[in-house]
Amino acid sequence: MRDFPSCFGENGVQVADSSSSNATKTAQNLVTCVYQCGLHGRSCLITIVWSKNLMGQGFSVGIDDSENQSLCKVDIKPWLFSKRKGSKSLEANSSKIDIYWDLSSAKFGSGPEPLEGFYVGVVFDCQMALLLGDLRKEAFKKTNAVPLPSSAIFIAKRENIFGKKVFRTKAQFCDNGQIHDLMIECDTIGVSDPFLVIRVDSKTVMQVKQLRWKFRGNHTIAVDGLAVEVFWDVYNWLFSTTLGSAVFLFKTCLSAEKLWASHPLSDPNVLQDPNVVPWSCSQRFQDSQSQALSFSLILHALKNE
Repeated sequence: MRDFPSCFGENGVQVADSSSSNATKTAQNLVTCVYQCGLHGRSCLITIVWSKNLMGQGFSVGIDDSENQSLCKVDIKPWLFSKRKGSKSLEANSSKIDIYWDLSSAKFGSGPEPLEGFYVGVVFDCQMALLLGDLRKEAFKKTNAVPLPSSAIFIAKRENIFGKKVFRTKAQFCDNGQIHDLMIECDTIGVSDPFLVIRVDSKTVMQVKQLRWKFRGNHTIAVDGLAVEVFWDVYNWLFSTTLGSAVFLFKTCLSAEKLWASHPLSDPNVLQDPNVVPWSCSQRFQDSQSQALSFSLILHALKNE
C-alpha cells in the first residue's frame, strides 16, 4: 500500500502529478485492493490490482511486509489472461507462497473487477491467507489449503472512475460492509458557480458550494452508522489547462466523537441545502466494533473528453 497517495492533513487532500496532457487517454481502468493479514505472526499487506485496457483484462498480486518491503509480486498480464485459470509458486523468506486463480466462469461489469463466478487464492505455507470470490468450495478443493485462524481484512481500495459531469461506482466503507451506489456530481464547464454533490444510494450526503474557494477540503458524513471522513481535491477540474483528475478519499473514522464534532446537521460551510441530510443518522455508531480498523476508499475521477 506504499504507493497510495498521502491524503491526510489539515488542508485535506494534497495531489501530486495528477495532471497530464494525456491523462484520460492513457489512464487504465484500474482497481487496487489492499488486505491486511497475519503470516507466521507477522502483519503483511496483500495488494490485488485489477486492470482493463485495450489488451484485455489482467491482475497482479503483491505481498509486502509491515515495513513496506516487497516479499513477492506476480503479474497475470492481459495477453495471458485468456487462459483465465492457473497457479504460480514462489518463495519468500524461506516460505512457500502459492497463488491460484480461476476466472473461467467469471462475470464482469463495466470495471475490471470480477463480480461473481471466480476465485483468487493466496496460500502461504499451505494456509489460505486470502481468498477472494464466491467459489470458495472450489478454491479449497484445488489448493488443499486450510483457513488461517483470522481472516484477511479489507483495509483500502483505489479506483479510477470516468465521466463528464457525473461519476458513479459501487463502494463499501469497511471490511465486509454493505455495498452502496456512490455518485459524485460536479459540473465545471460553462458554470459560473460550480458546486460538488456526493450521493450514497441516491441520497445526498454532502454538498459543497462556492467550489472555486473550496476546491480542497474535508467533511465528515455517516454511512451505515460509521463516521466517514470525505476529502476532496478538484483543483485540476477548475484551474488546470489539461484534463487532470480530481481525487476523493473516503476514510472511516476511528473516533465516534469525530462525526458529532463536525456538526453534520447544520454545518453552514458545507451543507447549505436544507434538503441535504446525513446518511443513517439514527444508526450512528451502532456497531463500534466494526470501527476497530479504518478503511480508505480513494477515487481518481477523470473527465472524458
